Amino acid sequence: MSPDLLLLLLGGGVVAGVIGTAGGVTSLVAYPLLLAVGIPPLTANVTGAVAMLGSGVGSTLRAGPDLVGHRATLRRWMPVAVTGSLLGAVLLLVTPPDLFGRIVPFLVAAGALLLLVQPTITGWNERRRGAVGTGVTASAMTGVTIYNGYFGAGSGVLMIGVLLLTLEPQILRANALKNVLLVAADLLPAVLFAVFGHVVWLAALALGVGTLAGGLLGPSVARRVPRTALRLTVAASGFALAAWLFAHP
Repeated sequence: MSPDLLLLLLGGGVVAGVIGTAGGVTSLVAYPLLLAVGIPPLTANVTGAVAMLGSGVGSTLRAGPDLVGHRATLRRWMPVAVTGSLLGAVLLLVTPPDLFGRIVPFLVAAGALLLLVQPTITGWNERRRGAVGTGVTASAMTGVTIYNGYFGAGSGVLMIGVLLLTLEPQILRANALKNVLLVAADLLPAVLFAVFGHVVWLAALALGVGTLAGGLLGPSVARRVPRTALRLTVAASGFALAAWLFAHP
């Protein structure tokens, strides 16, 4: 892989990390970048899953102040998140590449749609104050993390929705919880992909360093960049990518 392509992945990784830290959809930036440098869809998904650990680590290192009082929450729900993501990763590894290529446009479109309607989901959850049972929380989190392990675009938005609805009504604290739960959930799938999947390691390294930097910078940058413009731009790009993938299976 040429130095120019590696620099493209590094710079794009920074953007992806910033967006993911701010509650956006990291995969909608990282996945197209990997496709753009010539990596096939299934391999791009596996490589991206390994690389985007950087974003999760960076955002987790900055999450401390928003996690005060949530130590017990993390202990209780981290095993659920880890198990769900591992199941999704196994499902991805046994999915034939041609089948994945056929369904990925719909997954990308779903991620873009979730990003587009994120304010509606957040507003509805903030207005709702009814108690939600543990079984509902566990079922919803398991479903989200299975999807996260399989593909992941939009899983952060879904996880924030689950947390706002069930465990934490404040958006910044829910986003911090999301960052920590998903980075823990992504560790075992990344190991699984590294051992049994086809990871393009140079691409994963360049993208991973970029997402780590973006994850560390994200909280500061997010305060200065208009979130609506960023969200709409990434969502529109996601729909465009989905349409292109559908037309070029």
